Amino acid sequence: MESVVGIFQSRTAADEAVRQIKAIGVGEEGITLLRPGTPDEQVESSTTISDTESPGMGQAMGGAVGGALGVAGGASLGLAVASLFIPGVGPILVAGALGAALLGSGGVVAGMAAGEALEEGLTKGLPHDELFVYEHALRHGHSVVIVSVNNADTAERVRHVLERAGAESIDAARESWWLGVRDAEQVEYERNGGSFLQDETSYRRGFEAALHPSMRRRSFDDAASELRERHQGTSAERPFRAGYERGQALQRSWEKEQGRATGLK
Repeated sequence: MESVVGIFQSRTAADEAVRQIKAIGVGEEGITLLRPGTPDEQVESSTTISDTESPGMGQAMGGAVGGALGVAGGASLGLAVASLFIPGVGPILVAGALGAALLGSGGVVAGMAAGEALEEGLTKGLPHDELFVYEHALRHGHSVVIVSVNNADTAERVRHVLERAGAESIDAARESWWLGVRDAEQVEYERNGGSFLQDETSYRRGFEAALHPSMRRRSFDDAASELRERHQGTSAERPFRAGYERGQALQRSWEKEQGRATGLK
Protein backbone atom coordinates (compact mmCIF):
# COMPACT_ATOMS: atom_id res chain seq x y z
CA MET A 1 0.00 0.00 0.00
CA GLU A 2 1.36 3.41 -0.98
CA SER A 3 -0.03 6.81 -0.02
CA VAL A 4 0.22 10.01 -2.05
CA VAL A 5 -0.55 13.42 -0.57
CA GLY A 6 -1.46 16.77 -2.08
CA ILE A 7 -1.98 20.06 -0.25
CA PHE A 8 -4.37 22.60 -1.76
CA GLN A 9 -4.86 26.27 -0.98
CA SER A 10 -8.55 26.17 -1.89
CA ARG A 11 -11.38 23.77 -1.14
CA THR A 12 -12.54 23.99 -4.75
CA ALA A 13 -9.18 22.78 -6.03
CA ALA A 14 -9.16 19.91 -3.53
CA ASP A 15 -12.67 18.85 -4.58
CA GLU A 16 -11.65 18.94 -8.24
CA ALA A 17 -8.59 16.82 -7.49
CA VAL A 18 -10.81 14.23 -5.76
CA ARG A 19 -13.11 14.19 -8.80
CA GLN A 20 -10.17 13.61 -11.17
CA ILE A 21 -8.66 10.91 -8.97
CA LYS A 22 -11.94 9.03 -8.99
CA ALA A 23 -12.07 9.47 -12.78
CA ILE A 24 -8.81 7.51 -13.23
CA GLY A 25 -10.30 4.59 -11.35
CA VAL A 26 -9.31 5.09 -7.72
CA GLY A 27 -12.19 4.04 -5.47
CA GLU A 28 -13.63 6.24 -2.76
CA GLU A 29 -12.30 3.87 -0.12
CA GLY A 30 -8.78 4.95 -1.08
CA ILE A 31 -9.38 8.70 -0.83
CA THR A 32 -9.37 10.85 2.29
CA LEU A 33 -10.07 14.57 2.27
CA LEU A 34 -9.14 16.80 5.20
CA ARG A 35 -10.41 20.37 5.46
CA PRO A 36 -10.24 23.16 8.00
CA GLY A 37 -13.26 22.95 10.30
CA THR A 38 -16.72 23.43 8.84
CA PRO A 39 -19.52 24.61 11.15
CA ASP A 40 -21.91 21.75 11.91
CA GLU A 41 -24.88 23.64 10.49
CA GLN A 42 -23.20 23.76 7.08
CA VAL A 43 -22.90 19.99 6.87
CA GLU A 44 -25.75 17.65 6.01
CA SER A 45 -27.12 15.63 8.90
CA SER A 46 -27.36 12.25 7.20
CA THR A 47 -24.49 9.79 7.50
CA THR A 48 -23.50 6.94 5.19
CA ILE A 49 -20.84 4.55 6.38
CA SER A 50 -19.04 2.49 3.77
CA ASP A 51 -18.31 -1.17 4.35
CA THR A 52 -15.25 -0.89 2.12
CA GLU A 53 -12.85 0.70 4.60
CA SER A 54 -9.34 -0.69 4.70
CA PRO A 55 -8.88 -3.82 6.86
CA GLY A 56 -7.77 -2.91 10.35
CA MET A 57 -8.52 0.82 9.98
CA GLY A 58 -11.32 0.80 12.51
CA GLN A 59 -9.16 -1.00 15.03
CA ALA A 60 -6.22 1.32 14.38
CA MET A 61 -8.33 4.41 14.90
CA GLY A 62 -10.60 3.16 17.69
CA GLY A 63 -10.66 5.34 20.80
CA ALA A 64 -7.82 7.62 19.76
CA VAL A 65 -9.13 11.00 18.64
CA GLY A 66 -9.18 14.21 20.59
CA GLY A 67 -12.97 14.61 20.67
CA ALA A 68 -15.75 14.51 18.11
CA LEU A 69 -17.63 17.69 17.37
CA GLY A 70 -20.28 15.99 15.30
CA VAL A 71 -21.14 13.54 12.57
CA ALA A 72 -22.14 14.40 9.05
CA GLY A 73 -22.33 13.10 5.52
CA GLY A 74 -22.19 14.17 1.92
CA ALA A 75 -19.20 16.32 0.88
CA SER A 76 -17.39 15.27 -2.27
CA LEU A 77 -17.01 11.67 -1.14
CA GLY A 78 -19.92 9.33 -0.63
CA LEU A 79 -18.53 8.02 2.63
CA ALA A 80 -18.73 9.06 6.26
CA VAL A 81 -17.61 12.50 7.33
CA ALA A 82 -16.43 13.39 10.82
CA SER A 83 -15.89 16.82 12.33
CA LEU A 84 -13.03 16.56 14.80
CA PHE A 85 -11.12 18.89 17.08
CA ILE A 86 -7.35 18.50 16.89
CA PRO A 87 -5.42 20.30 19.66
CA GLY A 88 -3.12 22.90 18.15
CA VAL A 89 -5.00 22.78 14.84
CA GLY A 90 -8.68 23.25 15.66
CA PRO A 91 -11.75 21.68 14.07
CA ILE A 92 -11.21 19.72 10.87
CA LEU A 93 -13.58 17.89 8.57
CA VAL A 94 -12.48 14.37 7.65
CA ALA A 95 -14.20 12.83 4.62
CA GLY A 96 -13.70 9.41 3.08
CA ALA A 97 -12.50 6.05 4.32
CA LEU A 98 -10.82 7.62 7.31
CA GLY A 99 -14.09 9.27 8.25
CA ALA A 100 -15.78 5.88 8.11
CA ALA A 101 -13.06 4.35 10.28
CA LEU A 102 -13.36 7.14 12.82
CA LEU A 103 -17.10 6.76 13.08
CA GLY A 104 -17.18 2.98 13.17
CA SER A 105 -20.36 0.99 13.29
CA GLY A 106 -21.64 2.89 16.34
CA GLY A 107 -21.12 6.32 14.81
CA VAL A 108 -19.18 7.55 17.85
CA VAL A 109 -15.60 8.71 18.21
CA ALA A 110 -14.02 8.13 21.61
CA GLY A 111 -11.84 10.90 23.01
CA MET A 112 -8.16 10.30 23.68
CA ALA A 113 -5.00 11.84 22.23
CA ALA A 114 -5.54 13.38 18.81
CA GLY A 115 -1.88 12.94 17.94
CA GLU A 116 -2.18 9.18 18.39
CA ALA A 117 -5.19 9.06 16.09
CA LEU A 118 -3.49 11.03 13.38
CA GLU A 119 -0.31 9.00 13.73
CA GLU A 120 -2.18 5.70 13.39
CA GLY A 121 -4.76 6.78 10.85
CA LEU A 122 -3.79 9.76 8.73
CA THR A 123 -0.20 8.68 8.45
CA LYS A 124 -0.85 5.01 7.76
CA GLY A 125 1.62 4.42 4.94
CA LEU A 126 3.03 7.94 5.37
CA PRO A 127 6.12 9.04 7.30
CA HIS A 128 5.05 10.07 10.79
CA ASP A 129 7.52 12.92 10.80
CA GLU A 130 5.43 14.66 8.13
CA LEU A 131 2.34 14.96 10.32
CA PHE A 132 3.16 18.50 11.41
CA VAL A 133 3.22 19.60 7.75
CA TYR A 134 -0.40 18.49 7.27
CA GLU A 135 -1.38 20.13 10.54
CA HIS A 136 0.30 23.37 9.48
CA ALA A 137 -1.58 23.32 6.17
CA LEU A 138 -4.93 22.77 7.90
CA ARG A 139 -4.13 25.42 10.49
CA HIS A 140 -3.67 27.91 7.66
CA GLY A 141 -6.89 27.10 5.87
CA HIS A 142 -5.60 24.64 3.29
CA SER A 143 -7.08 21.25 2.37
CA VAL A 144 -5.20 17.94 2.29
CA VAL A 145 -5.98 15.03 -0.03
CA ILE A 146 -4.53 11.62 0.92
CA VAL A 147 -4.80 8.79 -1.62
CA SER A 148 -3.92 5.17 -0.79
CA VAL A 149 -3.23 2.89 -3.75
CA ASN A 150 -1.98 -0.66 -4.23
CA ASN A 151 0.80 -0.20 -6.77
CA ALA A 152 3.49 2.21 -7.95
CA ASP A 153 1.91 2.81 -11.38
CA THR A 154 -1.34 4.04 -9.89
CA ALA A 155 0.56 6.12 -7.36
CA GLU A 156 2.41 7.85 -10.19
CA ARG A 157 -0.85 8.57 -12.02
CA VAL A 158 -2.30 10.04 -8.86
CA ARG A 159 0.76 12.27 -8.44
CA HIS A 160 0.27 13.62 -11.96
CA VAL A 161 -3.40 14.32 -11.25
CA LEU A 162 -2.55 16.15 -8.03
CA GLU A 163 0.11 18.22 -9.77
CA ARG A 164 -2.23 19.19 -12.61
CA ALA A 165 -4.89 20.14 -10.09
CA GLY A 166 -2.48 22.54 -8.42
CA ALA A 167 -1.37 20.57 -5.38
CA GLU A 168 1.68 21.58 -3.40
CA SER A 169 4.02 18.67 -2.81
CA ILE A 170 4.85 17.61 0.74
CA ASP A 171 8.48 18.64 0.21
CA ALA A 172 7.48 22.11 -0.95
CA ALA A 173 5.01 22.43 1.92
CA ARG A 174 7.69 21.41 4.40
CA GLU A 175 10.07 24.05 3.09
CA SER A 176 7.32 26.66 3.13
CA TRP A 177 6.58 25.76 6.76
CA TRP A 178 10.23 26.18 7.76
CA LEU A 179 10.54 29.52 5.98
CA GLY A 180 7.52 30.66 7.97
CA VAL A 181 9.23 30.04 11.32
CA ARG A 182 12.89 30.42 10.35
CA ASP A 183 13.36 34.15 10.93
CA ALA A 184 11.93 34.05 14.44
CA GLU A 185 14.04 31.00 15.28
CA GLN A 186 17.19 32.67 13.98
CA VAL A 187 16.58 35.72 16.18
CA GLU A 188 15.96 33.56 19.24
CA TYR A 189 18.98 31.34 18.64
CA GLU A 190 21.38 34.22 18.03
CA ARG A 191 20.03 36.06 21.09
CA ASN A 192 21.50 33.18 23.09
CA GLY A 193 24.89 33.49 21.41
CA GLY A 194 24.63 30.84 18.69
CA SER A 195 25.52 31.06 15.00
CA PHE A 196 22.27 30.15 13.27
CA LEU A 197 23.72 29.95 9.76
CA GLN A 198 26.31 27.48 10.99
CA ASP A 199 23.98 25.43 13.16
CA GLU A 200 20.72 25.61 11.21
CA THR A 201 20.72 22.03 9.92
CA SER A 202 21.09 20.47 13.38
CA TYR A 203 18.73 23.03 14.94
CA ARG A 204 16.02 22.30 12.38
CA ARG A 205 16.34 18.55 12.90
CA GLY A 206 15.77 19.05 16.60
CA PHE A 207 12.88 21.42 15.98
CA GLU A 208 11.12 18.97 13.68
CA ALA A 209 11.87 16.05 15.99
CA ALA A 210 9.86 17.80 18.72
CA LEU A 211 6.80 17.87 16.45
CA HIS A 212 6.76 14.11 15.86
CA PRO A 213 3.57 12.64 17.42
CA SER A 214 5.47 10.43 19.85
CA MET A 215 7.66 13.31 21.08
CA ARG A 216 5.02 15.93 21.79
CA ARG A 217 4.84 17.27 25.35
CA ARG A 218 7.98 15.34 26.26
CA SER A 219 11.08 17.01 27.63
CA PHE A 220 14.40 16.47 25.91
CA ASP A 221 15.71 14.44 28.85
CA ASP A 222 12.61 12.25 28.90
CA ALA A 223 12.89 11.54 25.16
CA ALA A 224 16.69 11.37 25.00
CA SER A 225 17.04 7.63 24.39
CA GLU A 226 14.53 7.63 21.53
CA LEU A 227 16.07 10.74 20.03
CA ARG A 228 19.51 9.11 20.10
CA GLU A 229 18.12 6.10 18.26
CA ARG A 230 16.30 8.15 15.62
CA HIS A 231 18.86 10.89 15.16
CA GLN A 232 22.21 9.21 15.65
CA GLY A 233 25.11 11.63 15.54
CA THR A 234 23.00 14.76 15.93
CA SER A 235 20.80 14.43 19.00
CA ALA A 236 23.76 15.12 21.32
CA GLU A 237 24.56 18.40 19.59
CA ARG A 238 23.69 21.63 21.39
CA PRO A 239 21.83 23.11 18.36
CA PHE A 240 19.67 19.97 18.11
CA ARG A 241 18.62 20.26 21.74
CA ALA A 242 17.94 23.98 21.38
CA GLY A 243 15.77 23.32 18.33
CA TYR A 244 13.94 20.50 20.10
CA GLU A 245 13.08 22.71 23.06
CA ARG A 246 11.87 25.51 20.79
CA GLY A 247 9.75 23.03 18.81
CA GLN A 248 8.15 21.83 22.03
CA ALA A 249 7.43 25.44 23.03
CA LEU A 250 5.82 26.16 19.67
CA GLN A 251 3.60 23.07 19.89
CA ARG A 252 2.46 24.09 23.37
CA SER A 253 1.69 27.62 22.16
CA TRP A 254 -0.41 26.25 19.28
CA GLU A 255 -2.41 24.08 21.63
CA LYS A 256 -2.83 26.86 24.16
CA GLU A 257 -3.95 29.31 21.47
CA GLN A 258 -6.47 26.82 20.09
CA GLY A 259 -7.72 26.12 23.60
CA ARG A 260 -8.42 29.82 24.14
CA ALA A 261 -10.19 30.04 20.78
CA THR A 262 -12.56 27.21 21.70
CA GLY A 263 -12.91 27.88 25.41
CA LEU A 264 -11.02 24.69 26.30
CA LYS A 265 -8.41 24.58 29.05
